[in-house]
Amino acid sequence: MNKEYRKPLNLTLRDLYEEGIVYNARPSYEDNPWLKAEEAQSNFLTAREMIISNMPMIVHEACLTDNVKRILKLVNVDIPSNIYTFKDRTQYEHLLQQLTADNQKIFFQYIHGQHLCKDEEYAVYKPKFIDLNNKSKIEQWTGGKYLPKREIVKAEEFEQAIQNWDLPLVIKPGDELPTAGGYGVMICYNEADLKKATNRIKEASDTKHIIIEQFIEEIDNYCVQYVYSEKTGIQYIGAVKQLTDEYGFYNGNVNSKHVPQSVIDAGYEIMKNGVDHGYKGVSGFDLLVDKNHDVYAIDLNFRQNGSTSMLLLKDRLHEGFHKFLSYHSKGDNTHFINTIEQFIKNGHLYPLAYYDGDYFGKDNVKSRFVGIWHAETEEKALEQEQLFLDALSSLNK
Repeated sequence: MNKEYRKPLNLTLRDLYEEGIVYNARPSYEDNPWLKAEEAQSNFLTAREMIISNMPMIVHEACLTDNVKRILKLVNVDIPSNIYTFKDRTQYEHLLQQLTADNQKIFFQYIHGQHLCKDEEYAVYKPKFIDLNNKSKIEQWTGGKYLPKREIVKAEEFEQAIQNWDLPLVIKPGDELPTAGGYGVMICYNEADLKKATNRIKEASDTKHIIIEQFIEEIDNYCVQYVYSEKTGIQYIGAVKQLTDEYGFYNGNVNSKHVPQSVIDAGYEIMKNGVDHGYKGVSGFDLLVDKNHDVYAIDLNFRQNGSTSMLLLKDRLHEGFHKFLSYHSKGDNTHFINTIEQFIKNGHLYPLAYYDGDYFGKDNVKSRFVGIWHAETEEKALEQEQLFLDALSSLNK
């Protein structure tokens, strides 16, 4: 076993919160037109931060099976004992109500309805949390800096307002409903893209405001991350470069050792503004750099991010290149987990979470896995990833 896997973490989520806080990464079961995650994907998210947590968490039972225990044991990690579990919507919603009835507060990644949790039962008071993550209020947290040209309009006035803009452009929902993975961001290069975005806005009848934003031709796309508690103060924990397609859909992250100081400073300033408003915890800010080296803030996430684990686990990984990404089974869950296990043993794949589809019956649900590729060089890490992908596809040839 790699001795590095035995290293204690310098910082965990528990260091950021007082006693009586339960961490919950699951989106609500309630409908959200801007966050269309499958039920399996939403349940899978509950375990993503399990290794870096060290605090009470809500985790779906399919993320805690013997298969999960086996692959985590390969990196000297045990499933924590302070876990609250559920298997379906009824159990999940009952658990939330039970925890708050016992005077525990919940750190939600995503807001939930008032009938499930009152405003004051959030670890960060719900109205503040909504304000901090509302895309239409980004100017407040940037102090009016680092912003692309943008306009916030009423949904019913969108079609008229858009006539004053030239393509390409970016369209986003401007209300409190959360988005993730680029799903709620609509990049429009042509009239066909714009028509598709317009139809989505019409379908999202509960969305009252829409943001129209200048399209930035970036040379780099960073997610800079910070933590804050009374004990830690504001700390910069690192940055990643985000991998997205041309329409902004998220495809993972890679570590970034050489981040412009202007980007780090901009993120620190934004974090301080959030802390002054009452935020504590982890934040990740999506900051673009264009060819003129100008910095633009396009999204602020005052919550954990997909790559937070990669940054906090860096001392357990090979010094060099790190890549965070998730995968799902091609249909044969046994082949999927056996392949994962093989590459973990090879020493270049660090597991974060596994959603065991066989919890629901043999191959009834596709299993999912999230982990970190780590090697001394980018070439080596990507070579291992390609071998992994080839192995996953081997049964289908």
